[in-house]
Amino acid sequence: MLLDMLRKARSYRRFDQDVPVPAELLEDWVGACRYCPSGRNVQALKYVIVTGKEACREVFPLLAWAGYLKEWPGPEEGERPTAYLVQLLDTNLAGDCLCDDGLQLQTLVLAATEAGFGGCIIKSFKNVEMRRLLQLPDHLQVTYVLALGKPVEKVEVEEMKEGEIRYWRTPDHVHHVPKRPVSELVYRKI
Repeated sequence: MLLDMLRKARSYRRFDQDVPVPAELLEDWVGACRYCPSGRNVQALKYVIVTGKEACREVFPLLAWAGYLKEWPGPEEGERPTAYLVQLLDTNLAGDCLCDDGLQLQTLVLAATEAGFGGCIIKSFKNVEMRRLLQLPDHLQVTYVLALGKPVEKVEVEEMKEGEIRYWRTPDHVHHVPKRPVSELVYRKI
């Protein structure tokens, strides 16, 4: 069951903009993060839940999409996320989040997948503008933005060929993602 969910939990970049992600559902997903392991058990991550149409319109241009697809500026109107979870590090609690950010982001993506939604974890964003938009105090630092919505694209996972890590899109808009074989992940068996 877990492997099936992991196979479905892809990075989606195109969504049905007519299908909102309910704020209550997002709050439930953030609540699930309470059960994630936390380095030193500090639990220093917080979230801004963005679901309003105008707020989503303001967040969208602050994000960079699909670095390997240089000719693609990101989702067009009608295919943009209908929600965002902006992950914040509370520096009053800790100077870093160790690995908590990744654990919680994976939890959020899996929760979204289970509910029939999808997401894209974004690290490339205009930090100063994002902080200004969200009116964040100095002690809250933006770590990631999780774009969310009802996926409208097909994502295919494929075996990596000749070490090529770049994802690509075919003319029919199928997104292809190469993955290393297990034999390359296992360094040694003792």
